[in-house]
Amino acid sequence: MDSLEQVSGVIALSMGMAWASGINLYAALLTLGVLAHTGNLVLPEPLQVVANPLVIGAAAVMYVVEFFADKVPGVDTGWDVVQSFVRIPGGAILAAAAVGDLSPAAELAAGILGGGLAATTHATKAGMRVMINTSPEPVSNWSASITEDVAVVGGVWAALNHPFVFLGLLAVFVLLMAWLLPRIWRGIQAVVSKLASLFGKPAEPPALSKPSAGKHREPNDQP
Repeated sequence: MDSLEQVSGVIALSMGMAWASGINLYAALLTLGVLAHTGNLVLPEPLQVVANPLVIGAAAVMYVVEFFADKVPGVDTGWDVVQSFVRIPGGAILAAAAVGDLSPAAELAAGILGGGLAATTHATKAGMRVMINTSPEPVSNWSASITEDVAVVGGVWAALNHPFVFLGLLAVFVLLMAWLLPRIWRGIQAVVSKLASLFGKPAEPPALSKPSAGKHREPNDQP
């Protein structure tokens, strides 16, 4: 039983960090780093670097930047595009580091799965933000952003303290993402088509004037 709990704890930590990274990498790093630095958590050897004050400080600075960028309609989508190059590899690295004490094969497998999970979570978050941005008011952006931050902190805590519960919820979340992503993609296509029709419609050429009724006169005709 202890062995099963230990394995489930490692898997939950690995996949939990990958899942959280796809939503907000800096919040996930900050949560894990603070818990480890204050002695409330013992991390695997490859992950202990996140408890370094330098890493915690960098994660805190970037979290503050994302906190504000993530709440401005339009800016949040641009930020998500840039963060595609950070969240996905970050999730893969953290997932691999969480199982680094087991074996190189387990580390590679965790990195592959973690990268895929981070990419899927990031795509869901970014796609939903595009849909939310069709609403002119900013309250929906603020609500979505705060909910995401709370979910990341709560998810990391659950992965560390209740791995079985977290893994069950993660399975439900993955199924929900599989159901949502095609619908989100169709919604994004509809938004892009609408924007293209508003801003990309070519101007129609002016209509040619019809010749006036009556006898056609040649240039040399006398009145």
